[in-house]
Amino acid sequence: MALTARLALTGPDASDPEDLFSSALGTIFPDDVANQHGDSDHGLLYTSPHLPHPIALALAQVEAETDRYLFSHYLWNSSLLLAELIEAGTLGLEIPREEGIAPPVATFDVSGLKTIELGAGTALPSIMAGLLGARRVVATDYPAPPVLKTLEENVKAGVQAKNAPRGRFAVEEVLVAGHGWGDLEGPLARENERAFDRVLAADCLWMPWQHENLRRSIAWFWGGGGGARAWVIGAFHTGRDKMAPFFDGEKLAEVDLEVEHLWERDCDGQDRAWVRKRASRMRACGSVGWRLAC
Repeated sequence: MALTARLALTGPDASDPEDLFSSALGTIFPDDVANQHGDSDHGLLYTSPHLPHPIALALAQVEAETDRYLFSHYLWNSSLLLAELIEAGTLGLEIPREEGIAPPVATFDVSGLKTIELGAGTALPSIMAGLLGARRVVATDYPAPPVLKTLEENVKAGVQAKNAPRGRFAVEEVLVAGHGWGDLEGPLARENERAFDRVLAADCLWMPWQHENLRRSIAWFWGGGGGARAWVIGAFHTGRDKMAPFFDGEKLAEVDLEVEHLWERDCDGQDRAWVRKRASRMRACGSVGWRLAC
C-alpha cells in the first residue's frame, strides 16, 4: 500500500479546477506523488487499520512570511513514514523490507520509552508514539505562536486513550513546547538534558545551515547509555546534496554521534542502500532514514 493511502482531506470540497487537477496528479503522472499534504482550507484525516479511530490533523494558519518559511503548516511524507515505522515496530507488524538493507522493524518499538520530536509540524509521529505505549511524549517546533497552537491542538486531541488500541495506552506525560534547534539555554533544554530514549525528526534536513544546530539538539536531548537512538527521516524532494551533509561522520563525532543504520525507502515501500550520489531517483516521495547512536 502506498505511503499516502491513509490520508484524506477534511474541510470544503475542492471545487476549483486547479485544486481538482492537483489532487489528481498522482493518477495522471504515476511517478509524481505529493510530498506535502493539507492547506489553509483543509485539514487531514489519518486512518490506520490498527487504530480504533482516525486521527484528525489540523494545519497551522500562518500569515507572517517568516512563519511560512518554516513549512510547518503541512504534513510531509517523512512524518508518514516515521509514523508507519513506529506503528509496525511497536505492534509487531510485518511490513515489506529488503533484508540486509533495512533494519529490523522491531527496532522502532516505543513501548515504555520517552520520546521527543524536533520540528514536529502536525506531530503525527509523536501522536502515534503516545497512542502505542510510549511513557513520555514531547512534541516541539519552532516557537512561532500559530505553529505551536496547532501543534498543541493536534497532540491534545490525538493522544487520548479512546484513540489507542486496547491495552496499549500507557503515556504518563504529554507536552508541547517551542524549541529552536541548537538553543540549549531555554527552559525545555535546561530541564531535559539527556532525558529521552528516542529523538524523532522528520523532514528537518532541507536547511543545511541548520544541520549543526539540529545535531546539537539531538545530542543534547537523548539519554546516556547505549540504548538511546535518534530516528531521522529526510525526503528526496529536498535533494541529496542538502540532506547528505547532516550525517557527515566528522561533524556527527563533534557532538558524540555516529550513524548506526542508513538506507533509502520510497513511498511504495521499496528499500535500497543509501549512496551519496545516484543518477536515478526513487519515486518522487522517496525518503532516507537512519538511526543515530552515541
